[in-house]
Amino acid sequence: MKVVAFNGSARKDGNTAILLKIVLGVLEENGIETELIQLAGLNLSGCVACYKCFKEKNRRCAQKDDPINDYIAKMEEAHGILLGSPVYFADLTANMKALIERCGMVARANGDMFRRKVGASVVAVRRGGAVHTFDSLNHFFQIGQMIVVGSCYWNLGRGKNIGEVEKDEEGIKTMKILGENMAWVLKKLYG
Repeated sequence: MKVVAFNGSARKDGNTAILLKIVLGVLEENGIETELIQLAGLNLSGCVACYKCFKEKNRRCAQKDDPINDYIAKMEEAHGILLGSPVYFADLTANMKALIERCGMVARANGDMFRRKVGASVVAVRRGGAVHTFDSLNHFFQIGQMIVVGSCYWNLGRGKNIGEVEKDEEGIKTMKILGENMAWVLKKLYG
């Protein structure tokens, strides 16, 4: 079994990555292979509504000047997908939105290719907007007919400067339980 995680933060190895790594660590402890992909430093563009993915049905986006097609393939290969984003103006980052738009459109064009995979969202927040961002991320899973895993609270951790999220005891606990729940679901489905 494998879970691929995408960190939508502009800060590589920042608070969002820290939270994702906690979840991934629990998955690894449960014998599940993991991979973390960080979108920092990339300039991903959103869907341009060309609908070539619906015409070609080749499991690829017609835009080829960035790594989105590689990410689509990684999502298809994985049993579980984690999406992580910090809160930018009460929503997810532009790179994460571009990933969701293009991967989601290609998946729908190809018979809902992520259907019944396991998905979970992780949000790093300084103060407000976390629940809206959490919802935005979860919509990717829900429209894709995926199985959404939760924790003991919404999957968010608080912190502004890099590393501050590690002081959020409730957030850390939430990530650990999310990892346990995701491992349990994956083992029930694929074990």
